[in-house]
Amino acid sequence: MTLPTSGRDSRLDLLRLVAFFLLIACHTCDPFNAAATYGSGEANAEFTRWGAVWGAFVRPCVPIFVMLTGALLLGRSGRSQSPVPLRSFYAARLPRVLFPFAIWSVVYYLFPFLLGVLGYGADAVTLFFPWAETTSQTFGTALGRILRAPYNFSYVACHLWYIYMLVGLYLYLPIFDAWVSQSTARQRRFVLLVWVASTFLPYVAEFVSPYSFGTCDWNQFGLFYYFSGFSGYMLLGYCLRRRARIPLLRSVAIAVPLFAAGYAVSLLGYRRMISLDNPTPPQVELFWTYCTPNVLLMTLAICLIVLQVPLRRPRLCGWLSGITRCGFGIYMVHYLFVGPIFWAVTSCGVPVSLRVPAAAVLVLAASWCSVALLKRLLGERVG
Repeated sequence: MTLPTSGRDSRLDLLRLVAFFLLIACHTCDPFNAAATYGSGEANAEFTRWGAVWGAFVRPCVPIFVMLTGALLLGRSGRSQSPVPLRSFYAARLPRVLFPFAIWSVVYYLFPFLLGVLGYGADAVTLFFPWAETTSQTFGTALGRILRAPYNFSYVACHLWYIYMLVGLYLYLPIFDAWVSQSTARQRRFVLLVWVASTFLPYVAEFVSPYSFGTCDWNQFGLFYYFSGFSGYMLLGYCLRRRARIPLLRSVAIAVPLFAAGYAVSLLGYRRMISLDNPTPPQVELFWTYCTPNVLLMTLAICLIVLQVPLRRPRLCGWLSGITRCGFGIYMVHYLFVGPIFWAVTSCGVPVSLRVPAAAVLVLAASWCSVALLKRLLGERVG
């Protein structure tokens, strides 16, 4: 997820809204998928089926955010005719990530302790945090998580893994931007092609050999290492934004088969993995890994469609821009709403097949309203 920049592009605001819905839907799958994979909570065949159906559908959420980072921030050196100074870039970007991250980390890691103070037990911890490593509500556990936050996240706030990766992208971005701004279209295509090849590596490691292309016990930096990872999504976002617009119907004709193919692999592969006897966490996550070809196809399909949607009404464009103003705060706060709202949706008798999207809509609305209120009361720096 990127932070607001000057110059509105409503297509990117719409894409960000789609990404937020997919992200929150991803986390509203947690009550289903935690039960299906690691035995936390109630598991049955219907939960497992719909957790897989929706969990596979939402995989493009994180790649879209990274593509937005590239679309908004890459190419700045070319526009200014000089590289962006490291100090000014870091001073502008990093505090706006690290300050809210520090505050919200303390909030999340103290939350189980505060639940205990209020008289709620381990069941409440599981309700709010289905992936939590422990249901301990002691202050010592909370303090340990807070002290580890500079270098690692706790599964109480499992979504905070993204912040470490985002900071890494920001540290790398000015250097990468200097190359992108001076590169030719042919050079960028070459890098993207090698990056696409690297997305097959998780499957090579699982189904061919855990060591390939030079990796071994004493070397994890193999042939494709320097072209792999989320930087490829940043470059793809930059390239897609620069392309001339194509007709919406043509985009849909291209995107639908791409999404269908990627979704089929994501869903069937996940179902296959959780059917294994005692699958390991890497095996469970294998077909849902963000830097894989199937997730890439789904991400590309969504972007191809959304970036061609005509947005001409000022009121709609203004409404969409609100997701940018509140975006980082929504990301930080939303996980506190997931468990209770999912429980409420379940208690209201919503069919199992619709609980994930229904909860996602409500969580997004609650998060957005909460952040907007906090900004009004406490100022913009809350998120």
